[in-house]
Amino acid sequence: MSLKNDAFPSSQAFELINSAFQSNDAERQDAIKNAQAIFAFALKNSAGATESWHIDLKEKGVVDKGEAPSGKKADVTLQLSDTDFGKLVSGTAKAQQLFMSGKLKLKGNMAKALKLDPILKKAQTKSKL
Repeated sequence: MSLKNDAFPSSQAFELINSAFQSNDAERQDAIKNAQAIFAFALKNSAGATESWHIDLKEKGVVDKGEAPSGKKADVTLQLSDTDFGKLVSGTAKAQQLFMSGKLKLKGNMAKALKLDPILKKAQTKSKL
């Protein structure tokens, strides 16, 4: 199943992150060990539509559509625009900068949110957003 949604151009980053995890088991296991969380992303595109993805770094080390794996709950949810998510994963914006300007809203465990930066860097190295 493709994680990319053409209405959300930055969603390609979820494909890249998932690909990085699936191609390197040691890296995936290390990310699970360090994060121990489910990260949800609620993105809003320029048309006003909203779509969700999650990164499961509590058990499986996979990325999928939806707010959380079936029967589970996200530890932290990040709400931002598709454009700002693209800037975040490309490295042209920092999470703290987006948060302080009100462009990034967090729900849930803030401490877990801080563990997300190395995960997003996996997309930064491969992304052309």
